[in-house]
Amino acid sequence: MKRFSCRATAASAGCAAFLWISTGFAAVPTDDEFIAGYVAAILEREFGLTDTAIAIENGAVTITTERLGRHNPHQLETALSTVPGVTAVEIIEGAPGEAVPPTSAAEQGDAETPTVVTAATATEPESSQILPRGTLFEPLQAAPRWPHFSAAYQYANNDQVAEHFGAVSFGETLSLVRGGALDGKLELAFQAGVFATFDLDSESQDLINADYVVGIPLVYRRGDFSSFLRVYHQSSHLGDEFLLRDDVDEEDRINLSFEAVELLLSYDIDPRWRIYGGGGYLFHRQPDTLEPGMAQAGLEYESDEVYWDVFRPVAALDLQSWEDDDWSPAVSLRAGFQIGDPGILGQQLEVTAEYYNGRNPNGQFFTRDIEYYGIGLHLYFN
Repeated sequence: MKRFSCRATAASAGCAAFLWISTGFAAVPTDDEFIAGYVAAILEREFGLTDTAIAIENGAVTITTERLGRHNPHQLETALSTVPGVTAVEIIEGAPGEAVPPTSAAEQGDAETPTVVTAATATEPESSQILPRGTLFEPLQAAPRWPHFSAAYQYANNDQVAEHFGAVSFGETLSLVRGGALDGKLELAFQAGVFATFDLDSESQDLINADYVVGIPLVYRRGDFSSFLRVYHQSSHLGDEFLLRDDVDEEDRINLSFEAVELLLSYDIDPRWRIYGGGGYLFHRQPDTLEPGMAQAGLEYESDEVYWDVFRPVAALDLQSWEDDDWSPAVSLRAGFQIGDPGILGQQLEVTAEYYNGRNPNGQFFTRDIEYYGIGLHLYFN
């Protein structure tokens, strides 16, 4: 029995990539030691899993881990199955002792002693990673102003500006540096997004409102628990064509701009369910009469079932309250399907039916309430 220690770090990812490239014109590498380094790197960098044990026998991989977080076994199996030389993948939730490979030489009719490679994450602090893939705090999937790429149609039955809206967003959260801290992981990130709303009832689909968000989050994760501390700026602007309308006056808008500090706490109940909550404080507010307090909470669901190997049901609820609105909650609901699996690169595409009722999330109309129904396409890269 051959054993070695493998740490799922950037170094192992680089080594595995170098070995793959250097052998790409010869044959597909099937050495179990190579596979173990590659698998360990994927678990660390793509899924944030470090407390794991890896066993490999003739390309058959067994992963034993105490925590999957919101990643379900099918996602890991899909990603690891793309590693050159992997013939089978099994995920076991439990204490990561010495993992047992899913097959044996006897079962395969091989009388030779099988080669078993066990790789467990080392306990010493890990080195910092610069620009690692993904983030430690998962996106808030029903939050109206969480930076990501999206396009949606919205129908509002009580709005004074328009009835049919088009809404798009562009943005993402990028991890800058990540390292071990307090028996978990600490991450400094950068977040930016633009959220624009268009009047589909107008002849040229006028731009009505655009909100800009930019912030610096500090994220901590330990096991199923994660926290998100963010200082950010948000400002809002009306579209030029909308301003040229004859019926637009000062009562139609509020020049909303502020900086804020926000803390959110999140817990993965199991691979399917996640709950989060927290609050924030606004400063440098415009208008200066805007009350500073805000609160947020939510619940998310991601099924562990995949239908027709393509569709995974998802649902999310987000509640936001503002002191300026006497803490009346704004309700945001989304439910639909995730298409495919995030895989190695971590993209997540979702098609959702949507409902919103509460204070208008479009900054220039923040003092108004709005209710709308819609359908949206959402793309997350982390």
